[in-house]
Amino acid sequence: MSFTTRIKNEISNIYENNSASRSELSAILRNSYNFKDKKLQIVTENGAVCKHIYTLFKELYNISVKTEYKNTTFSKNRLYSIVINDKLDLILKDLEILDEDNNYKKTPMFIENEDEKRSYLKGVFLSSGSVNDPKTSMYHLEFSINSLSEAEYVLSLLDDFYLNGKFTKRDKGYMVYLKEAEKIGDFLRIINASLAVMYYEDIRIYRDHKNMTNRLNNCEQANFEKSLISATKQIADIELIKEKMGLELIDSKLVEIINYRLKYPESSMQELSEIISLETGKVITKSGLNHRLRKIKEIANKLKEN
Repeated sequence: MSFTTRIKNEISNIYENNSASRSELSAILRNSYNFKDKKLQIVTENGAVCKHIYTLFKELYNISVKTEYKNTTFSKNRLYSIVINDKLDLILKDLEILDEDNNYKKTPMFIENEDEKRSYLKGVFLSSGSVNDPKTSMYHLEFSINSLSEAEYVLSLLDDFYLNGKFTKRDKGYMVYLKEAEKIGDFLRIINASLAVMYYEDIRIYRDHKNMTNRLNNCEQANFEKSLISATKQIADIELIKEKMGLELIDSKLVEIINYRLKYPESSMQELSEIISLETGKVITKSGLNHRLRKIKEIANKLKEN
């Protein structure tokens, strides 16, 4: 079962008050209904969604609702359809799909409060939404919407909840989508998909932790390689000084650093400063150590020039 199906099954068992249910049904019709032979038809591949829509029509309008299903040729899924031919004029105008002159209304004006907006977004998701399982490599939630006016309206509702939705033109219609992991989690909360939120956040946190660990490991590896290259150059300078002039004329403090660098060739600057401080009882900071190693490098550079 896909993650999208699990979410739709979960939220199909949640019913709101009449005002919120009306908003939800308005969204469902705007994004999935066909009108033919004086019949209104809504088609879905999800049995739970079909039952949910059936119940909404029965409770809001007390009408006769017919449900059908058939197996598709190229898919293992069944197609469920809800067919209504009773009180169509009342329903389409009450849900503000049509105005009083039977013209299509671009937006339902009755949706005002937060609960109604949440329910409308829930209806859009039930009828045209999908979301990637967070276990996959990409976070993505989208709605497939037919008209530009509806796409813009859905975007405005997403913006009301600070979700920063985007949309793009497709060959047929428009795609409204969310790409940010946190925003997708927030959307699932908005439509009250509590079980999906828990699953989604668990996977997201695990992935974020894993990515952070990988970044830290990569950073540590890069720092180690950088320290090793630096130490190799320092040892090469020391070997040059020993070969060309010996250590007798070198300042005793520099000789001490030379001996420790040769003794601990793979230690980082921080590690080497801590070792010297511990073994000699004299505190030398990383900055102080770096200063002495620069003097050693200057001596080696002069020998190279000569």
